[in-house]
Amino acid sequence: MTCIVLVRHGQSEWNAIGRWQGWADPPLSSLGRDQARLAVAQIGSVDVVVSSDLRRAVDTAAILAAGLGLAPPAVMPSLRERDVGAWTGLTRAEIERRWPGALSGPMPEPPGGETAAALVERALAAVGGLAESHPGRRVLAVSHGGLIRALERHLGVEPDPLPNLGGVDLSIDGGHMTMGPRQLLIDPHEALVTVPRSL
Repeated sequence: MTCIVLVRHGQSEWNAIGRWQGWADPPLSSLGRDQARLAVAQIGSVDVVVSSDLRRAVDTAAILAAGLGLAPPAVMPSLRERDVGAWTGLTRAEIERRWPGALSGPMPEPPGGETAAALVERALAAVGGLAESHPGRRVLAVSHGGLIRALERHLGVEPDPLPNLGGVDLSIDGGHMTMGPRQLLIDPHEALVTVPRSL
């Protein structure tokens, strides 16, 4: 059995101002770097760290790996956030103004972006590939809120927004995937923790 600790990156500069990121590549904010450093103590034992190829995830993963005394993270483009197409760089209010009602459903479909079905397919392939590459190991995978929530929905959980450095444990055994409850790697009651409602 492979255990994948799938977590969202630290706060990015666009998270801080509520802009939808998708495949855009803004860096971590100084708060995001602090969040990653705080999270190290809560991770426990892992064998390897991997990351999405977007720098907010890569930089979070690098801080975590260094804090855990592990090798720099391997980069996996398949773990990147959903492409949000025409919504990239916009705030929730701007999206609502230009596309009234478009955000009302559980999995909105951004114009020109990645479909929900394509995102789930990519996410399943990514975690399945990790299980094949690291059998019997505990893998810390730094990804994005949209991808993690898509997996939760696929497995029958209707998720709330995911805080930075929040995530889930996935256990994969012989192709069977089980998702544990959400976990927060930083105390949700600390002032440092934010729950932005943007991808």
